[in-house]
Amino acid sequence: MSEQDHFNRREFLKTISLSGAGLYLAGCTQKPKKVLPTPFLEVATPVENQDAVEGTSSEAQKPVYGDVYLSAVRGENPTEMTRRAVAAVGGIERYISNGMDVIIKPNICTDYYSFEYGATTNPEVIAALISLSLGAGAKRVRVMDNPFGGTAQSAYRKSGIEEAVLQAGGEMEVMNSNKFRPNEIPDGVDIKEWNFYQDILDEDVVINVPIAKHHGTTGLTLGCKNLMGTIINRGQIHANIDQRIADLTSRVRPALTVIDGIRTLMRNGPTGGNLNDVNMSNTVIASADVVAADSYAATLFDKTGADIGYIKSAANMGLGIMDLNSIKVEEFTI
Repeated sequence: MSEQDHFNRREFLKTISLSGAGLYLAGCTQKPKKVLPTPFLEVATPVENQDAVEGTSSEAQKPVYGDVYLSAVRGENPTEMTRRAVAAVGGIERYISNGMDVIIKPNICTDYYSFEYGATTNPEVIAALISLSLGAGAKRVRVMDNPFGGTAQSAYRKSGIEEAVLQAGGEMEVMNSNKFRPNEIPDGVDIKEWNFYQDILDEDVVINVPIAKHHGTTGLTLGCKNLMGTIINRGQIHANIDQRIADLTSRVRPALTVIDGIRTLMRNGPTGGNLNDVNMSNTVIASADVVAADSYAATLFDKTGADIGYIKSAANMGLGIMDLNSIKVEEFTI
């Protein structure tokens, strides 16, 4: 990373810290009933001021709200791309209201490399979601994952996510082994019970924030597969892995999926380690439908949702829509 990049990131963290702290104080303490948003097929309100979205004036920095099923934003500013992607699918207020507890589930698979290597979620995407959540009145926002390489503490630090989360006013949580408990999977096809991290199942809102990357077994790691970080005994999932990932997805059901397609690891996933394997796809994808989000993210690798077994299995279970031609997709560049 260049000296200028380091400077830009320090400035980003300073800004996000100031905004996140102020937004947190505005939150209310009453905890509402959990409501899972339903993706919306019919477009009720078109995106407003589309010219401003593509412009470079100060007006173009404001979120543009609209009712679309999936958004894909391209650009070079991860914070603004994340804000615009969420705004386009109804805004964070569609998913979070005053007093809610929020868990953000990124991909922090190992402590081997920083996020630049395309194996862990971009910290700026996570920080932007924390600030949006606190701004919507979330009581607290926790960020967590269950790394398979190194300790959680070292992986959180190495990825760069811990620093960004704390600066934005969120909390990094090490997943306590005592909180993994057996839970039924009522809609499971191949597995009917597994040990899940209980807080994730009980939380008001779960935001799923994977990085789009290659995987040697499943082809790609995207939103559905990112939910393997909510369980233990993951090795056993690898038997009939595509259907079992879909079964896990049916139990967790994140309210919102935001896919980091900024640095995409094209080969040698899931851990990577060679910057030559990383492509700057510069895309952030958002949808309440994890299957649709995964299907769109697959196109970053010249694939379709049907090419990835767990996406196809999840679609067959009715967990989301795989056919991108049948939904309203909003694509724009900032």
